[in-house]
Formats: sequence, C-alpha cells, structure tokens
Amino acid sequence: MAVFIGSEIYRGSRYGAVHPLSIERVPAVIDLCRALDWLPREVWRTSPRAKPAALRDWHGAEYVAALEAAERAGEVSAEVRERHGLGTHSNPVFPEMFRRPATAVGGGLLAAELVARDGGVVFNPGGGTHHALPDRASGFCFLNEPVLTIRHLLRLGLRRVAYVDIDAHHGDGVELGFAGSEQVRVISVHEARRWPFTGALEEAAGGAAFNLPVPAGFNDSEFALVLEEMILPAVAAFRPDAIFLQCGADAVSEDPLARLTLSNLSHRRAVRALRGLAPRLIVSGGGGYNPWTVARLWSLVWAELSGQEVPEHLPQAAQAVLRRQVWARRGQPGEVLLTTLADAPREGPIRDEIRRDVAVLRQRI
Repeated sequence: MAVFIGSEIYRGSRYGAVHPLSIERVPAVIDLCRALDWLPREVWRTSPRAKPAALRDWHGAEYVAALEAAERAGEVSAEVRERHGLGTHSNPVFPEMFRRPATAVGGGLLAAELVARDGGVVFNPGGGTHHALPDRASGFCFLNEPVLTIRHLLRLGLRRVAYVDIDAHHGDGVELGFAGSEQVRVISVHEARRWPFTGALEEAAGGAAFNLPVPAGFNDSEFALVLEEMILPAVAAFRPDAIFLQCGADAVSEDPLARLTLSNLSHRRAVRALRGLAPRLIVSGGGGYNPWTVARLWSLVWAELSGQEVPEHLPQAAQAVLRRQVWARRGQPGEVLLTTLADAPREGPIRDEIRRDVAVLRQRI
C-alpha cells in the first residue's frame, strides 16, 4: 500500500507576498487528491515535527538554535543573517520558518521508518528541500530533508540508497551531504547554467555523484533517453535497498524559475520506472512555482504511486480546487490546466549534446 504523508502546517504558510513560495502547494495537492477520492483514511499519515535533536544529525546545533530563535522572535540580527542565511530574500523570516521545514523533515523520517519496516512506497510532498547546508539556509530551503531522511534510512540498517533528483535545480546540499559515500549514489538531472551553478558533468563528489546538466528546452523525448540510458542503469547497477526520488515540479514548461519544457508525464514515467528497481521507494516534492502545475504534477505522481485511474477530464470538485488557486504573477492558466491532470506529451528532437553527455556518464556506471 502506498502511504501519503501530509500536514496542515503548510496551509496558509507563505514565505512572503512576492516570494516564489507565496503559493499553495502541498495543501492544493491534498485537496485535489481528496476531491478525486484518492486519499482514504488508511493511506494518510499526519507528518510529525522533527525534534531539534533529530535535525542535529546533520545540521549544526548553533544553526538549529538560530532557526528556532528566528521563528520565536520574528526577526534576525545582521550577524545571524550573515552567518546562517536567515532573513534573506530567498530564505525570509516568516511565522512557520522553523515548524514548517521541521515538519517536512519529520515526514521524511517517518517515511524512512515506514519503508525500512514494511517496504513499499511513501509520498512526502512537503519534503525535497535539497539546497539547505549544514549551518546555512539556501535556495528556499531551511533544513535538508533528503539528507536527514537518507541518513535515517542508513541508521535503520539499509546498506545502499540511490537518490535521484529531477528538480530543475541541482541538489547541491544533498551532494555535499554524501560526497565520497559508498552507501549513497546521488543522481541529478538539472538545467545547465541555472542557480546554484553547481552539478557540472565532471563533478563526481568523490565518486558518489552522477550529474547531468541539460540545456534549456529539455523535452520529454530527451528525458526518456536520459531515464533509460543513464538514470535507470546507474540505479540498477548500485543495487539499492531503497530509492529516494526528489520529484521537483519546476522542470515543466509553465514554471517561472526554469527554462525546461517537460510535461508532467516525464515525472510519472520516472516514478513508474524507478519503482521496480528497489523494494522501497520514497518520493518527495521539491521545487515548483506555478500553483496549477505543481498541484497537477504531484497529484499525478500520487495517482501513479497509489494505482489510481486518472480521468481525462477532472470532475467539478477537482476543478474547483484548481480554480481557487491564486498567484501573484500576472500569468493565469488556460482551461487545460484547470480541467485536466495529465499534460499532453511535449516531445521533440534529441540533441547531440545530451546523447554525448549521457554516454560520458554511462562509462562511469
């Protein structure tokens, strides 16, 4: 049975009126899946909040204390801003700035315990915060949920974990967390020359990482090649006890913070293909800054994980969830984004540079 981990902490929580995370994401996915009758009580788990001691498994004690203090005070000093990256434009002070990411981590730790004990698949859409560093907030991420979750899997006795990241942005914090590891293989496909400007093809993190930066316009046909020729072989050769898929939703055409052109069918394809390569699968959220595409993509992922039939045309209750989403940006959705869940395929030519770089990485598998 697939398990969905969620929390009401995300509802109404905003990084700020003009921040890319001023939108509803996890609540929209929960509401959309409930409107489709895809979240019966037996598959739902309420995410616990990770305690500071659990966060200190990777994050520094001083940083965790500073994050808690910033939430209590509602402000930070110039020294804390400089030292820990709190109170910046990317990682602002807001009312749930400790409780929200700590809940995402709590969901990841619960997911690790569930799959370690029972196997199977768990979806934690609030997770996937892959940029946070040991003592510093970075890239909208205050705590590094994937690192803490994978470390917990290893502590629970798993020998090898494959981390696959298909967010439009390179997961620099996760790569840092497992550089040189023989127990964790980090595979990332991300837009080239995009923040945080890490994850070059040659970057191997002491042998632990496979990085594939892809050009703007990366399409479904190119993703299929990368999945079949690089991601799946690299995972299969590692023989993992568990796979963690960071399923960021910002690589689709409509996202404002990337220039990739995938449909959400690529993400569903990745979920479907990876599921058979290990007895345990954890899927998290990640990036995604268009409220309609995020809600549709992560709901489609849950449909794949839980074996739901996706309707060609959404019922009125599901449409109502999408129609009430708001966005500070001027762009508004067309009817397709309000009435369907699965995108039409966005296929195209496969460029030589992608074939070449995939071949380079295959030599390391």
